[in-house]
Amino acid sequence: MTLRKIDDGISVAPQISPADVTEIARAGFTAIINNRPDNEDPGQPDGAAIRAVAETLGLHYTEIPVTHAGFSGNQVDAMVTALEDAGGPVLAYCRSGTRSCNLWALARVKQGDHPDTVMAKAAATGYDLTGIRPLLDALASGR
Repeated sequence: MTLRKIDDGISVAPQISPADVTEIARAGFTAIINNRPDNEDPGQPDGAAIRAVAETLGLHYTEIPVTHAGFSGNQVDAMVTALEDAGGPVLAYCRSGTRSCNLWALARVKQGDHPDTVMAKAAATGYDLTGIRPLLDALASGR
């Protein structure tokens, strides 16, 4: 399992398995956010199986699937709520971690962070948010 720590509040990862959840809990995460729709790829672990292990270990688990259609206001709002309700460090995952990083950035800007700040944090972990910069700026100007 490869984790990329964006800041003390969130790390992102590619697809995790139910077996990874114990390690995630031991690492101090309090919540898992699944940004991948079920059945996106053959053989992909089902979100319900990951949820079952997470909840058994006392972790919050939230599904906010993001498809190729992009991000909606409802998804951004759900990510804000999930981050606020986590009570500690969050691990968000999707196929590669990119959608999770992008959704985190949109949520953080909606919560008040400056677009330059989230872009710098993402870049430091290898994610380029240039493609969503217009969305980040729109969210920042709408506050």
